[in-house]
Amino acid sequence: MRRKIVFLLNPIAGGKNKSRVRQVIETWANRSGLDFEIQVTNAEGDYGLLRRKIADERITDIVIAGGDGTINSVVDALRDTGVCFGIIPMGSGNGLALTAGIPKNPRKALDLVLHGKPTATDAFIINEKFSCMLSGIGFDAQVAHDFARQERRGLATYV
Repeated sequence: MRRKIVFLLNPIAGGKNKSRVRQVIETWANRSGLDFEIQVTNAEGDYGLLRRKIADERITDIVIAGGDGTINSVVDALRDTGVCFGIIPMGSGNGLALTAGIPKNPRKALDLVLHGKPTATDAFIINEKFSCMLSGIGFDAQVAHDFARQERRGLATYV
């Protein structure tokens, strides 16, 4: 089966300018001969239209260019669709990508999407909240909560 990929680009992840990343994705995907499109994530986490697109157009892969929060939100919304997920680390911490050995360099991460082997990742639900990374209580949970409310992004926002 021919792969059909939707790249989801979070425009505010990590505080970095994503126009260069978008260009890298387009160039790489075109050179690889992939059937693809690029969409921007939405702050509300509403992926109903994308769910329908996955079913109607037989999308095989969702590649998320964002950070841990974006990854968690997208995987939570689409986890039962049968697609494979890929990651281009663009966040402040990139904990899941780091743990999974995904390179920070977008081109190298894209090569892994094309040539890597999909691997299952554990996920869980605690108090009706989905997570495919980690959960915490106490100080680390407060830091994550406070970070989510900040407009500024980047590692300095954690301090």
